[in-house]
Amino acid sequence: MTDTTQTQQRPVYRNIHISQIVGYRLPPAGIVSILHRVSGVLMFLLLPFTIWLFDVSLTSEISYERFTSTFVAGIGFLPGWFMKLVALALIWAYLVHFIAGLRHLWMDMTHSVSMEQGRISAWVTLGASGALTLALAIKLFY
Repeated sequence: MTDTTQTQQRPVYRNIHISQIVGYRLPPAGIVSILHRVSGVLMFLLLPFTIWLFDVSLTSEISYERFTSTFVAGIGFLPGWFMKLVALALIWAYLVHFIAGLRHLWMDMTHSVSMEQGRISAWVTLGASGALTLALAIKLFY
């Protein structure tokens, strides 16, 4: 028979409330996982814009001039800098999604599932996608 007066307290794991999200410290792998999903949704939502850019840039020389003027003069009531921001959001989404996808493929191929390797690869993913996005933002805006 066991003595119920000296039972050990087991840890209680609860879901966090939406108001606790600001103070919750997410590990780098969790941040990469969330950004991977957000970037996938953003690319899906910007797919009509991407198809339009591709179509206008390849149809003819005149349409290519229209394409390049989009980033200077804008379209309708949307200014050129806003179109550059939309293109930069698409660039960011692609780079984050691509590099995070490579991270997942690498982890699957090498069976590296330790916490330390996951943390390091998450930081590399965040750093590489951030640096490439910054480089392309400088090229786009200057």
